[in-house]
Amino acid sequence: MTLPHVVIVGAGFGGLTAALSLARSPVRITVIDRHNYHLFQPLLYQVATAALSPADVAEPIRSILAHQPNAEMVLGEVVGIDRENKQVELRHTKISYDYLIVATGARHSYFGHNQWALHAPALKTIEDALNIRRRLLLAFEQAEQEPDETAKQAFITFIVIGGGPTGVELAGAIAELARHTLIHDFRHIDTRKARVLLVEGGARILSSFPERLSAVAKSSLEKLGV
Repeated sequence: MTLPHVVIVGAGFGGLTAALSLARSPVRITVIDRHNYHLFQPLLYQVATAALSPADVAEPIRSILAHQPNAEMVLGEVVGIDRENKQVELRHTKISYDYLIVATGARHSYFGHNQWALHAPALKTIEDALNIRRRLLLAFEQAEQEPDETAKQAFITFIVIGGGPTGVELAGAIAELARHTLIHDFRHIDTRKARVLLVEGGARILSSFPERLSAVAKSSLEKLGV
């Protein structure tokens, strides 16, 4: 008997949860992702602030599925879906399916102002996190060598846009980096004087959570100097 073929595009939380939930089902599963690792996005802010290495937040997809006989992983980038012929189109091949699950996740948005990306990197991938880490640490290095006090302060002024979970965590982690981790590493700047500004367009941070938790988070950030 030929088992139904379930193709899952994306090995994030949604895609892998779907694959693992079908472990005992009479189907064969193909998980497609353009990376060979599953990224634990909630901890990316710690990679961005040098608290964790990229390997700490990325686990090989093949290792996750290693003990699930009915699942396999294909490394590739999906460029199209032929719904009429039930095929997922990769750059160099096609994979037929009986059932299709698209779990490709989400990317950040600059609300039509893509030119902002050059100055305001997002935090969705390991590459994003490493870019932010490089910029953060380089800012302190530049401040260390800057003789002008106004320019020195500008180098160690950081603005985080978005008061959701990632923005709140990142702002707090930058403040901890400046006020605790780096305080003995420089000779010509006091890293504790770094300014961290969290900008939120809504009425409160963490708007998807109860107001009480928003208030606690706001108080905790202010104690850190944000």
